[in-house]
Amino acid sequence: MSKYFTRATGLLALLVIIWGVSWSIYKLALEYTPPILFAGTRSFFGGLLLALVLLPAWRKIRWRENWKAYMISALLNAVLFYGLQTAGLEYLPGGLFSVVVYFQPVLIGIFAWMWLGEKMTAFKIAGLLTGFLGILVISADSLTGDISIIGIVMALLAALSWALGVIYVKKVGRQVDSMWMVALQFIIGGAVLLAGGSVVESWSDITWNLPYWAGLLFGATFGVPIAFVIYFFLMNKGEASKVAAFTFLVPLVAVLTGTVFLDEPVTATLAIGLVLIILSIYLVNRRPRQAKALIQEKKTNDSGKEKPL
Repeated sequence: MSKYFTRATGLLALLVIIWGVSWSIYKLALEYTPPILFAGTRSFFGGLLLALVLLPAWRKIRWRENWKAYMISALLNAVLFYGLQTAGLEYLPGGLFSVVVYFQPVLIGIFAWMWLGEKMTAFKIAGLLTGFLGILVISADSLTGDISIIGIVMALLAALSWALGVIYVKKVGRQVDSMWMVALQFIIGGAVLLAGGSVVESWSDITWNLPYWAGLLFGATFGVPIAFVIYFFLMNKGEASKVAAFTFLVPLVAVLTGTVFLDEPVTATLAIGLVLIILSIYLVNRRPRQAKALIQEKKTNDSGKEKPL
């Protein structure tokens, strides 16, 4: 158990770092490319790269049995989430948009209770709301500019589609190979985004320079296949709401990365937000006293048993 905890903790830390630094990397790349084409390109090639790695195990796809699951996952996790995320940034400041999108862990906690049978305790509810409050505090200094109703709706729909996509993948995790699910959802979703982007945007607007290639390569390797394989692996191994609570750290890493590499200012709200997020993770992962007592009793009973000769 301790080995898994160490591995899970390491994977969570890696996931938070990948998603956290991606905001700055994508922000630089988006100055040289239309957003939907960029989202589609990194999604499609990220899924394709993972599929090439998985090719020796192609029989696990079982397309006839699972094609509906692949399509639904692609719609929720790639087409709607990435499409709404990139299009919505045209209507809202980045800080406000990210705050609304990171309402997703709260939605996951609710959906996991409704559809996955996970327990919803008062501490878990308080922890999820505290984490979202931490996101609000961290992003307070960037909540400037005109507020668009269209942008707010797009951000809420992006959070909703992401949450539903995660819950759906966890729900069908036993019947579908999780690795192929990640690969195919981004191949299919990326192809749809590329088709849509080709209609509403122009390929000639892409500047094929170092920032663009860096963003594309990062997204097609770490940002899409590696990050989502880790994320869905952790979701399938543990409680969805507990894993989702750790994603509250992503905006914090994003702010710190922006401070170091993009010369964005450091404010007192950063420390306050960090405290709230740490408190949130503690509350969501806190075990009730009764559960602790049962675990301790089991350990005592096990240690008291005579070992076989």
